[in-house]
Amino acid sequence: MIGSKRQRIAGWILSVLLALFLIGPSAVGKFVEWEGKEEMFQQMGYTQSLMNWIGVLEIAIALLFLVPRAGFVAAILLTGYLGGATATHVRVGEAFFFPILIGILVWIALGLRKPEVFRLAMGFGPSTES
Repeated sequence: MIGSKRQRIAGWILSVLLALFLIGPSAVGKFVEWEGKEEMFQQMGYTQSLMNWIGVLEIAIALLFLVPRAGFVAAILLTGYLGGATATHVRVGEAFFFPILIGILVWIALGLRKPEVFRLAMGFGPSTES
């Protein structure tokens, strides 16, 4: 089997922590009421209704990331989702490094779970030559 057991365990721990963050403070914060929420969403250019849908999408993709066979596709979807978050923060002049950091951690977690992801990223994937 490829990769050590410790790497795979570390990858799963990181994956669960990332999913818990995306589902917990990130997505749930889009549904619960707190002071200044409406003004912040308006500044970003989003309505409360749209942010609810974004929260649902975030939860769905975070859960999908924890499904072993769907992890790769979910990492791609999370990359797109976090790219949108980055673009929003850049557009309104806020710090934008956090969604990028989360995206990097998503791929590290997946690579630890499935080391072939690292090999593919480094160009050492399966050969297409006969």
